[in-house]
Amino acid sequence: MIGKRDLKRIKDNSSKLFEISKQIKILRYLAWDKSVRTTFLNSKSQTMPKVEYPKFDSSELRASLKKLKSLNGDTPYDKWLEDKMNDILSSIDLLQSSGTKQFLKKSEQIYGSPNFVLRDGKTSTLQLAKKFEALIDSHLEHFSESLQVNQIPVANVKKNIEERIQPIFGSKSPKIIIEDQLSARATASSKRIRLRRGAGFTNKDVDQLINHEAFIHVATTLNGRQQTNVKILGAKTGSITKTQEGLAVFSEFITGCIDVNRMYRISDRVIAIQMAIDGADFIEVYRFFLKRDGKTRTQAFEDARRVFRGGVLSGGAPFTKDIVYLDGLIRVHNFFRSAILRGKKNAIEILFSGKADLEDVPILLKMKKDGLIEDPIFLPEWVTDMNYLVSYFVFSNFVGKMDYDSVDDFYGSLFK
Repeated sequence: MIGKRDLKRIKDNSSKLFEISKQIKILRYLAWDKSVRTTFLNSKSQTMPKVEYPKFDSSELRASLKKLKSLNGDTPYDKWLEDKMNDILSSIDLLQSSGTKQFLKKSEQIYGSPNFVLRDGKTSTLQLAKKFEALIDSHLEHFSESLQVNQIPVANVKKNIEERIQPIFGSKSPKIIIEDQLSARATASSKRIRLRRGAGFTNKDVDQLINHEAFIHVATTLNGRQQTNVKILGAKTGSITKTQEGLAVFSEFITGCIDVNRMYRISDRVIAIQMAIDGADFIEVYRFFLKRDGKTRTQAFEDARRVFRGGVLSGGAPFTKDIVYLDGLIRVHNFFRSAILRGKKNAIEILFSGKADLEDVPILLKMKKDGLIEDPIFLPEWVTDMNYLVSYFVFSNFVGKMDYDSVDDFYGSLFK
């Protein structure tokens, strides 16, 4: 049980850390002016974009973090808060290295890299991306019709989202806004989901948007913001990105709204990042995306921009954040599998207490036991009712242990 003095210190330090974290907006700082795209496309995609980043003055932030560290105690919660402080320092280092070769190393420290080995000690995210695309390419003719689907008007998308999130979030529902000047098709925060006017959406896209942005990102943010003792759980620090995006893509997966097109996109991002690490420049990566099925010049530019924002456009130092969708999906899938097979339903629910990382689960469970955090208010339906989740993982665990080579030899003979 935690004492009153320790509780007050942790509560105060967490609140101060939350305020510091709000000053570090990685994606906003690394954003490109919209004129960069216009200039590039007007050059017939032949001229390398010119991007400059403002100097990031971190002196006050570093001083605040140093002072906050000096106020820490020696409980496990203080150690956890210190880890969060170090996470924020890593984000500061990333922003200070923007536009330089050092940016890659700083990015890898936060988000990882396509070739980093996963928990099995031998598999990488890049291998999965290439394997997936090879399998899809071998069936491309079969999937071609599913890749060419009708687009629905943005106004209808707005109405659809509003109708589906209102019963869940009530008065805390984010506003759905249609904007003209938006680089991505859609962006989301706890208060707003923005849609780009003129952007193309399919019914699958809408389902993905709701299950990804609303039922995960909005939900975990709102759950974190209600944690009065541990406010840092409402902060979007760089270190939690892999888990949060993994949760969001898993939500698409387990609800059946993910499709070939979506998996192609997140696999392409991993491959493109590795291309840039190996030396491909912005134009080469842009052409890679342009060749992908159904890509417009604008879409190809935006995909390439995601790879190079903050990095070096001539190659060698990209922004590795976009590996987190596939990498995080693998990690979250394996975490849920282990939790279900061990009967640890509480470990899954606690992950939704705020903006948390998978490795935060032990300390979050301890916080819950000691009364530091509240149960999450907003949970996706597949968590409130885990019947399908349990059935899926029990079955997949059994099938996964079968000798698939022998099974495949038998069934493969039927296709000759």
